[in-house]
Amino acid sequence: MTVSQPTASPQADSALAEALDVRGGWQESSETYFQLVSRRFMRSRISLLGGLMILMLAILSIFSDFFSPTDPTEINMQATFTPPQKVRFTNVQGQFGFRPFTYLQVYDFHPETLEPVWVDDESREYLVKFFVKGWEYKLLGFIPMDRHLYGVQDGGTVYILGTDKLGRDLFGRMCQAGRISLALSLFAGLISIAVGSVLGVISGYYMGWIDGLLQRFVEVVQSIPALPLWMALASVVPITWDPLLVFVIMASIFALIGWTVLAREVRGKVLAFRETDFILAAKEMGASDLRVIFRHLYPHALSHVIVVLTLQIPQIILAEAFLSFLGLGIQEPLISWGYLMRDSNSLETLGVNPWILSPAAFIVIAVLGFNFLGDGLRDAADPYATA
Repeated sequence: MTVSQPTASPQADSALAEALDVRGGWQESSETYFQLVSRRFMRSRISLLGGLMILMLAILSIFSDFFSPTDPTEINMQATFTPPQKVRFTNVQGQFGFRPFTYLQVYDFHPETLEPVWVDDESREYLVKFFVKGWEYKLLGFIPMDRHLYGVQDGGTVYILGTDKLGRDLFGRMCQAGRISLALSLFAGLISIAVGSVLGVISGYYMGWIDGLLQRFVEVVQSIPALPLWMALASVVPITWDPLLVFVIMASIFALIGWTVLAREVRGKVLAFRETDFILAAKEMGASDLRVIFRHLYPHALSHVIVVLTLQIPQIILAEAFLSFLGLGIQEPLISWGYLMRDSNSLETLGVNPWILSPAAFIVIAVLGFNFLGDGLRDAADPYATA
């Protein structure tokens, strides 16, 4: 007796193909986790925008000397609080040209109110040139160079964002300050996630009295108000100390409290995988606790740790800017975006010279960029989510 083999109908084949999504489903199932995360992240335009914003700030900060037509540390008391200069293509006769130029700004008095104002001296045009020779600097700290992205003829100036109270180019100082603001926030964020990850893994893996002790410690740290603690610790740092030491201390201050939430989140992830088969098998095969933790457990929390880092950096940037604005953070010779905004703490000065708020634009770009990037990484870290 022969048994006929069941044949699938065309409708069944179509339904099966639709359910599995042959063109994409089987291919997706063969992809690694990193490939899934990368593909999902690249689909998010807002995340890519955030990455481009951060990349732009990083390039301006790392190569700040190249983008600065004048030395950002050079004091020029003849150009204090100079307003932003316009880069022009049309002269006073209305003639248009493709070569940009600026007019030298001079101090004069308003003909009606007799108030001191800056006016353009239209008697001479100063051509803006690109890749010109200028003041000497060391690219990346060790390559001697004197080339700059743009500059003007001798005797002219090009302050695209104006100058500060000592006549220093504000745009160049903003680019230079990005080195400290970005490096400090990244360094503090790395310290924070390192402490939070280690304590979270230990708490979730060993459990028992160790878990209870660490969780009570986390609760005590979380009960301390962050802002008053930051202000108190920052105020006792002597300004005469070495700038590098002050940098490390400030980073440690900002990382002092930010690790607690991550510690609990990592603990929860470790608890979820602690009793799984592959962890138990590793223990039975004689794997040490360190190998089990860092080879098998911690990688499952690594994507979440990276997301937390990208979302924590903008918080540190804002905190540093606030303390530096109050005079409790970074001090000369180091400068940060918050330090540059100290000139705007007077409403009278701010009303007359509104361009001194320009560093706030870089802070906004950095915060938005990291938030956009963090949101995209958070969604991409769960590539199987449907929402």
